[in-house]
Amino acid sequence: MKKKIILAGLFACIAIYSQGQDVKKEEPKGKAIVQMFGNFHSNFVSENNNSGFELERSYLGYEYKLGDGLSVKGVMDIGKSSDVTDYHRLAYIKNAMISWKSGNLILNGGLISTTQFNFQEKFWGYRYILKSFQDQYKFGSSADLGISASYKFSNLISADAIIVNGEGYKKIQKNNGLNYGLGVTLTPLKCFQIRLYGGLNESDEVSKKNITNMAAFMGYKCEKFTIGAEYNYLMNASFKDDCDQKGYSIFASVNLSKETAIYARFDDLYSKNNWNYANDESTAILGAQFKLGKYVKIAPNFRVSMPKLDGSKESYSAFINCYFGF
Repeated sequence: MKKKIILAGLFACIAIYSQGQDVKKEEPKGKAIVQMFGNFHSNFVSENNNSGFELERSYLGYEYKLGDGLSVKGVMDIGKSSDVTDYHRLAYIKNAMISWKSGNLILNGGLISTTQFNFQEKFWGYRYILKSFQDQYKFGSSADLGISASYKFSNLISADAIIVNGEGYKKIQKNNGLNYGLGVTLTPLKCFQIRLYGGLNESDEVSKKNITNMAAFMGYKCEKFTIGAEYNYLMNASFKDDCDQKGYSIFASVNLSKETAIYARFDDLYSKNNWNYANDESTAILGAQFKLGKYVKIAPNFRVSMPKLDGSKESYSAFINCYFGF
């Protein structure tokens, strides 16, 4: 009788242990990706006053984890044309990629997110309100076709490398050149991080120059507040010799509560020898964010644009940005 009780207890322990092992095993699972950026805006104290509602961008997709570190993701980007005379909606495939994670190593392939300013964008945290500096001023594309790898050596340092076509996700491969990038992220303190990045976008024509991109960022993020600063240098913009652009961005945000935050940012863009003087500018934004539940954010803000072109006037505008996503 005692032997039966002991055996029954042993089998029960084995069953419980097996169930525990099954729980730890990664099971295939997926999730939908839905994000929508909209706003109501109005310019004032401006000759070209305009106001209205705008659906800036929508991301629709799906991500599926296959198990054993493998995952696939597909995302459709529905936005507007860069041509101001084109009022039609345009749809692009933003991501069509496969990823593999093993320990501290991550590999990505396909139509992937680029690493040029992804770190800064996440640190800024208000992409639906305003793009990060390099994205805002077209220093590079947020996604492209190619491969990337990242590795975390320790809590202090991690590195990443990327090779892509260099033409973004809105165009098919046309040029023969490739875009190479290498980044290093340092975390000397728990909340303090430094990011250094360098990239080379090859030209496929002898008459054109390679594009070189360099960026340095440092930021401090904790539960109560975030502060960050970045400096960016783009050499031979649009593959044109000696057409360099420079600029910096400084931003900060304070969490007043779990649902409320205030934020501010200042950008300054300028070009070497004023070759792009007509588009050089300084911009400032100040606003607040309110979270309405888990999926909705509303962010009223005030913006000032200060063109550097002689004779140009400052532009003032008010926005109410809205975000829905999960």
